[in-house]
Amino acid sequence: MFAVKLIKNKQYPLDIPDGIEVHHMDMVIVLTEKGEEVAQACKVPPQVESILIRKKVPSVPLIRIMTNEDLKTYDEIKEMEQQGYKDCLELIKVHNLQMNLIQCRYTFDRRKVTFYYTAPERVDFRNLLKDLTKVFKRVRIDLKHIGVRDETSLCLGNGLCGRPFCCCTFKRQFDSINIKLAFDQSMPITPSKISGTCGRLLCCLNYEYKNYIETAKEMIPIGSGVMTPDGVGRVCALNILTNKVSVKLSDSKIKEFLNDEIEMIDADVNIEIGTNSAGYKYASMQQTEENIDIKQFEDDKNSSTGNI
Repeated sequence: MFAVKLIKNKQYPLDIPDGIEVHHMDMVIVLTEKGEEVAQACKVPPQVESILIRKKVPSVPLIRIMTNEDLKTYDEIKEMEQQGYKDCLELIKVHNLQMNLIQCRYTFDRRKVTFYYTAPERVDFRNLLKDLTKVFKRVRIDLKHIGVRDETSLCLGNGLCGRPFCCCTFKRQFDSINIKLAFDQSMPITPSKISGTCGRLLCCLNYEYKNYIETAKEMIPIGSGVMTPDGVGRVCALNILTNKVSVKLSDSKIKEFLNDEIEMIDADVNIEIGTNSAGYKYASMQQTEENIDIKQFEDDKNSSTGNI
């Protein structure tokens, strides 16, 4: 099986007509709902092929393998997209619209041009569209409002981990993410550590969250009185990854013990652990940068529109 990657690097099986021989990494022209588009054909391994079949991913018809003349046309289209982006940007400034232009994309047949933009609110671009029709003649114009997460997946790039963004490789839908996920996983609450290029909380905060919660259920709860090898104390923090518990002892010292090394006691332990150190949630909050509104990193109605 051969497949092509279109927008957001999503793979689609390639429907190859009889009599056409396709090779790995060939540049091809395919027919999509937008029109004729350029893509690169890749031979997929059996594991990927089975996934595409199981998920019933629709195939994309192959029109032809690109010729040298097609490649020259494609280069011209890329230049047209750059100029189109500049022209649209200038008109947005003229009309003083609160919208951030992301990309300009032509179909290979040059019958349609699409402008992707983000905006904090709904934009009335009727006057902008009138002016665009004067610049882009005999072509269908499409203005698409997308979210900031969609913007990042559209532009591609690498994340904090050094790998390509999840949203432009395998992730197709954005799950709801809130700051509690970072607190519960003892993440440092600083923008550079918990937010992605899109300015929203990292998608990967969701990946291991269930494991953290399940592991925490097996550990002694924060605030519990415990008996340790060093005497009576009170649990003030949990380290999920190491399966260790931080305990404040009667001498006010805080020591770490394995969860299996300590035992809960029913007696009321009169040791004040304080709200600032009462668990991994509060410990993480101590690392919050000053004057930072954490809520701004959570999803809102403009985080993802799915309009790509």
